[in-house]
Amino acid sequence: MNKLTGDDLADALEPFDLFDSWFAEARKAELNDPEAMALASVDADGLPDVRMVLLKEAGPAGFVFYSNAESAKGRELAANPGAAAVMHWKSLRRQVRFRGAVTQVSGAEADAYFASRARESRIGAWASQQSRPLESRFALEKAVAKYALKYAIGEIPRPPYWTGYRIAPVQIEFWSDGAFRLHDRIVFRRDSVGAAWRKERLYP
Repeated sequence: MNKLTGDDLADALEPFDLFDSWFAEARKAELNDPEAMALASVDADGLPDVRMVLLKEAGPAGFVFYSNAESAKGRELAANPGAAAVMHWKSLRRQVRFRGAVTQVSGAEADAYFASRARESRIGAWASQQSRPLESRFALEKAVAKYALKYAIGEIPRPPYWTGYRIAPVQIEFWSDGAFRLHDRIVFRRDSVGAAWRKERLYP
């Protein structure tokens, strides 16, 4: 199960079916957050920045996560709309890396996902000025109470600064643990979104 088999290599003509298969296995095997991924962006000085986010959608159009557009990551992606990410599934000894251009999802997509979140999480999105200085924990709790009261009845609208981001990959690499560090690695590359994928094995 843990090795990238000959069938995997022979059958994977493009990366998304292989990703779907691995992700389905991870959802069964990982105890906590199989959708967690480390997302890297670059700040105004060219210094890389990385943090964990949750993958909410994956398919031929790309990989989607949601965030506050006024956060550090949101500001970095607005200035330099490209990102790299890695998902590591320790229980399976596998990881997937991908990188590409980043665009925001449509307002309708963001609205639909926001509406699916727990009510408390939607309140939190209004209360949190993500990545900015917080004077005290009490200040955050006060903001939560304020918006819980404001939206005590009825639907909670999506904040205008809360949105989704889609990474349209031009490179996706699949890594599987091997004995004596002789790991299996396959990488798919394409020149641009919509172009044909090229596939090759890499040395560990």
